[in-house]
Amino acid sequence: MGRIVRGLMANDTVKLMAITGKDICETARELHGLSRVCTAALGRSLLITDMMGAQLKGENDKLTTIIKGGGPAGNIVCTADNRGHVKGYIENPKLELPLNDSGKLDVSMAVGWFGELTVVRDLGLKEPYVGKSNMVSGEIAEDFAQYFTVSEQQPSMVYLGVRVDPHDGKVRAGGGLIVQPMNQGGVTSASGIILQPMPFCPDDVIDNIQDRVPMVKMLAGMLDDGIELEASLKKIFDGIDMTFTETMETGFRCDCTRERLERVLISLGRDELSDMIEKEHGAELTCHFCNKKYSFSEAELKGLLEEAGKAQ
Repeated sequence: MGRIVRGLMANDTVKLMAITGKDICETARELHGLSRVCTAALGRSLLITDMMGAQLKGENDKLTTIIKGGGPAGNIVCTADNRGHVKGYIENPKLELPLNDSGKLDVSMAVGWFGELTVVRDLGLKEPYVGKSNMVSGEIAEDFAQYFTVSEQQPSMVYLGVRVDPHDGKVRAGGGLIVQPMNQGGVTSASGIILQPMPFCPDDVIDNIQDRVPMVKMLAGMLDDGIELEASLKKIFDGIDMTFTETMETGFRCDCTRERLERVLISLGRDELSDMIEKEHGAELTCHFCNKKYSFSEAELKGLLEEAGKAQ
């Protein structure tokens, strides 16, 4: 089971949220049969979506992220609630790519950087809140940092890391970090990490945080070595005061049900249901998020056809 921790840094002037999500990423890998590069891509997306979802207020609120980078991996869709539950899928889960020039998984090439990132918040209102920003790198962390700055006017430092075993493809560790100033400041970019110091933050504190960028990028490695999340954060930001205010358990969980898919079939209308009955004598639906299959017999479809007729 993974965990999300929230806290404050630097005399309560910086918000901190971090996640350890090995189990989330490994569950996704097993459910979708992911290649190594797709494990990293979907894993990073699940981690950031889970952290963003944890900030929702309402019990029934949902947050969905949609990454359309234009790369060969296809679109990535993830959904989370405010209780640490997250689910997601990637369109081309079996994609294989050579390592990049640094000898690492080429997530950027798989995801692409020519499209846009969309965040949908369903807060139970008449219309959901939709925010968008252009992709900038396909590395996902940078793309979400761009989203926070452009769409939400909340400059943020974002790190996402998924360590995948080079031999069996299993997830060894997964971690993520969001650092947000309480007010907006300038923007500095360094080594794939976007850092936003506050305008009233002392120069020595800014320099201190900027010096931690190489350490931040080691978070997944620290978790892989068995260091607890809080201890890893204190090691990364050693010398900067830090207070943890909340801890939440997390996990990959799909809420699909047979009843929900029955409603989907009914929504297709009488003509399409009749076509399924006459040509296929049944139907099999697969949930995109967890790959669970639901079979409907011809008799069951006829019952749904009657319900569709009543609904019209």
